[in-house]
Amino acid sequence: MKESRELLERLGYPSTELKDLPTSDKRFPDGAQYRIELPSTEGPVALKETLKEIDRYGITIHRISQGSGIMLQTDEEIKEMCELTAERGMELSLFVGPRGTWDISAQPFTSSGKSIGARHEGADQLVYAMEDLKRGANLGLRGALVADEGLLLLTKKMKENGQLPEDFVVKASVQIGAANPVSVKLMQDLGAGTYNVPTALTLQKLASIRQAIDIPIDLYVEVPDNFGGFLRYYEIPEIIRALAPVYIKFGLRNHPDVYPSGKQWEDTNINLVKERVRRAYLGIQMIERYYPEAKTSKLGAEGLGIAKTPVTSNEVR
Repeated sequence: MKESRELLERLGYPSTELKDLPTSDKRFPDGAQYRIELPSTEGPVALKETLKEIDRYGITIHRISQGSGIMLQTDEEIKEMCELTAERGMELSLFVGPRGTWDISAQPFTSSGKSIGARHEGADQLVYAMEDLKRGANLGLRGALVADEGLLLLTKKMKENGQLPEDFVVKASVQIGAANPVSVKLMQDLGAGTYNVPTALTLQKLASIRQAIDIPIDLYVEVPDNFGGFLRYYEIPEIIRALAPVYIKFGLRNHPDVYPSGKQWEDTNINLVKERVRRAYLGIQMIERYYPEAKTSKLGAEGLGIAKTPVTSNEVR
């Protein structure tokens, strides 16, 4: 193994898990170590309930994300979500719409093929995804979830060619699956601005990934059942210390699969977002109890994908 480890080290990667969990000296642009994300906020009705609960608990949430996709939101719904988050200085991140599981392919539904379900199949789906991103950006959106390596590269090229704003935050979804220092560094190089690591990685494995990349890590500390269903609340202080800059992400166990969502799930979604905010409150209390000196961002901080006024010109084509 010595030769393999030496090659990794010469290439600038860690050659083993970092069992001593060194403190990360990397930070968000404002110097913060961590930010908080609430996923699965499916539409403006659920978002309004989320904001009410955030105010009731008196906590700071930096990013709101959603899984059903840009294509299943009306223009009015996207603009409303952009306005509701922008006025608070919060990032809004919506998933790119058409993916493999929405097409006619059978393989993503098999036990061996589930890992490719969020990829884009063929050239047309890439075009549809690019159009989804441009539509969102023209409505003011400045953040989206991507789960395909090819689309990640295209987001980088779209920015270079003026088809996406330079400040558009590309969040690599947990479904992309890269799980080691080399593969996650590749996602960063392809254009990921923030990377959601697989849910079951140990702190030692995550620390080796942190050494290889500079972009923020997104990590579920409560995981939906279809991604593992476990809770890592007592690890939050060490996650922040060793993995900064990091988004602490609160999913929910016993969460029904509501994707793609809509009016048929509205009552359920409202109850889910209320409990998700409560879980975030529990996690924030854990930070205050065990790592009170940890630094978080203020709303509106640099690097957040805060929505803008909808584009009315050819600024984004």
